[in-house]
Amino acid sequence: MAVLERSELEASPLADLHTIANEVGLDGFRRLRKADLVDAILGESSAASDSDSRGGEQDRDGERPRRRRTPRARRSKDEDGADAEGSTEETDAESDQSTADGAGKPRRSRRRGARAGAGTSAPAGATTAGDTRTGSSEDAGDTPARIAAGVVEVLGNGSAFLRVDPPEPSDEDVYISAAQVRRCELVSGDRVTGPVRTPRRSERYPSLVRIDTINGESADAVSDGARYDELPVDWPQERLALGSKDATLEAIEWLTPIGRGSRAIIVGARHAGKTETLRRLLGTVQGRDDLEFSLVLTGARPEEISQWRDGTPAPVAALTFAASADSQEQAVERALDAAKRVAARGGNVLVAIDSLDGLSPAAARKALAAARNLRESGSLTVIATASQPFGGETTVIALDAALTSTGRQPALDLVNSGTLKPELLVGEDGAEAITKARAAALEAAV
Repeated sequence: MAVLERSELEASPLADLHTIANEVGLDGFRRLRKADLVDAILGESSAASDSDSRGGEQDRDGERPRRRRTPRARRSKDEDGADAEGSTEETDAESDQSTADGAGKPRRSRRRGARAGAGTSAPAGATTAGDTRTGSSEDAGDTPARIAAGVVEVLGNGSAFLRVDPPEPSDEDVYISAAQVRRCELVSGDRVTGPVRTPRRSERYPSLVRIDTINGESADAVSDGARYDELPVDWPQERLALGSKDATLEAIEWLTPIGRGSRAIIVGARHAGKTETLRRLLGTVQGRDDLEFSLVLTGARPEEISQWRDGTPAPVAALTFAASADSQEQAVERALDAAKRVAARGGNVLVAIDSLDGLSPAAARKALAAARNLRESGSLTVIATASQPFGGETTVIALDAALTSTGRQPALDLVNSGTLKPELLVGEDGAEAITKARAAALEAAV
């Protein structure tokens, strides 16, 4: 091994020091400051030189010396930037990937910390920047052992597993980083192929180095398609039929109708029954083969979380009111990102959020704005609870706390409720009936 000079190391960029540290087999180098990293490299290099000397002695005794890897050439400026940006992400994801159990559900890891959120980081060796099909953090010597093919199962933390023998987990399953899931817009059920590298010392599962094909097409071609936010949209035109005998739900269905692609919000004062109304509403539409569900609890009471988990659909994320605003916003964003991918490929998704009050107003509006009725594809419907509207909703369902507290039904505050362009959902006669009902409610309130 060539002698490494301290002055040369101190003058080298951090990305080059990471490359050298990897070549000399230094563990945990990405967490070190530059000065400490230089010291560690010099110490490891010295040990490696001693080892090489001993190896030479063994060679003279007739044993074949260990082959040394040639350091990689200095990476491009873009790759250096990606490495610096993803270094922390890579370290956290190694822990996340190494602690995932055989069923694909990650166990809790102390190394991840609050900074890692719900584990959306990419594992070491997975794609973190640049081209869709090329992993920029693929290390020298990590030659893919095989080409894997299977079905994607996306986890609640944003990462995924490639099930080679779906739907059951197996020892041959391959970990897919959250970064690759987002970049390639993968959804559960996608069939993908790609090269695999063996697990590192801190990992339990082999990892997908890159994604070559998605559902038989090139990953590059799929990723270069139109983005969700760029697809043309229409007003909601297909009403979600509730078919409930509950007086409040019946009033919602016909007086404040919700369609596929609606941005609906259930508002009211405290104890107005927002969460209970959302629960009953979801109970009427669940179980449909043509509609996927995703429930996110943010700022909820612990008792409410337990109650939600005992029923269906179970929440994909559940945070109490003690969680930070950032954590709540990230949970909502992850659920909506997954729903967007389903809608862009022709599926119909309903994302329920209880509630938006723990998010910043900008984040709440962004969550509502994700709902779309895509003209040439599927739909994403958002139904959320909040203390008041944020703006941009197509349907506002206002509840009257006085009616709820006294048990009177329906508990709908029709004066402050409404749906934009209801004639597209209930027809002209239905829209006229809504107008008359609102006028009568307004006269009664005066």
